[in-house]
Amino acid sequence: MWFDSGRVCLDLVATSSPHGHPGGTEGIRDGDGLRLWLTGAGLVPDRTPLTRVGDDWVHAFRLLRADVESLVRAELAGAAPPHAPLARVNAAAAGPPPGLCAVQDQEGHLVRELCGGVECAGLLAAVARDAVELLTDPGERDLLRACEGDGCARVYLDTSRGHRRRWCSSELCGNRERVARHRRRVLESRPG
Repeated sequence: MWFDSGRVCLDLVATSSPHGHPGGTEGIRDGDGLRLWLTGAGLVPDRTPLTRVGDDWVHAFRLLRADVESLVRAELAGAAPPHAPLARVNAAAAGPPPGLCAVQDQEGHLVRELCGGVECAGLLAAVARDAVELLTDPGERDLLRACEGDGCARVYLDTSRGHRRRWCSSELCGNRERVARHRRRVLESRPG
């Protein structure tokens, strides 16, 4: 899983198989995949027990992902946001996100923990609220980009100096483009 889109909501969108990297698979196939994503995205602290993550959670996060993606794609296209996805994202964002507490671990150090347990609605609210913040902030919206890599439609925030970033990942899509360009030059330089 990749967590370099610049926003949690965009990292969720990146888990979609058709819009991830070429050859990619569904990033949230089951509860285990969702657990990995929730932890990797920083929505739950490490070592947080996520025992109740089931198919209902997977379904809810996939629906939110589709709604956020449709809003982001509309923004990139300069189109009006679709009404139904906007209403669903707003409804999810209105819920209370999970609270954080500082507790002592076994060694006496302070560590983060979610107060009151882990609830699906609270985690959905955190991601939906991130999408609302992104889509209502003109400065952030101006940084939205779609990857120019061949076959990749991943969306990210271009926070590079000069805002000239072209790929979601220089290591993957950027490297593929450089290799393809090199091959074209080699083929063009060969005598006919």
